[in-house]
Amino acid sequence: MKIDELTLLLKEAPQTRPRFVLPDGGLIPAHYHITEVGHVARRFIDCGGTLHETAHTCLLQAHVADDLEHRLDAETFVKILDLGKQVLPHENIDVEVEYEDGGVSQYPIESAELTGDVLELRLREKHTDCLAKEKCGIDSGCC
Repeated sequence: MKIDELTLLLKEAPQTRPRFVLPDGGLIPAHYHITEVGHVARRFIDCGGTLHETAHTCLLQAHVADDLEHRLDAETFVKILDLGKQVLPHENIDVEVEYEDGGVSQYPIESAELTGDVLELRLREKHTDCLAKEKCGIDSGCC
């Protein structure tokens, strides 16, 4: 999902409570808060020596604090995203959510569904992979 799509969904239902559904069906606790809106661009070299650049993404950090009564509504979420425009190159970039649950993970937003007073934002897994299998012989033991 792109940041402009997410913003539009939130604006269409300002009184809803956005809820993040993890890939395993679990939920980020309802008392989360978006603490950061970041712009991420990666340049890296793989184990075969090829330089790569990934597409730019918007990274939203979801933080769960001790305040069990806190609830973020869609209208406040939009205000936080609007603040993020200062660091984003444009609004047509993919959104990922960073969340810590035993380890810090990043999840792209796969889809959204409005159900009553809840906007469910479904997250999907990301996976690592060797990008130079033909060069490093990963099938017989990498690098």
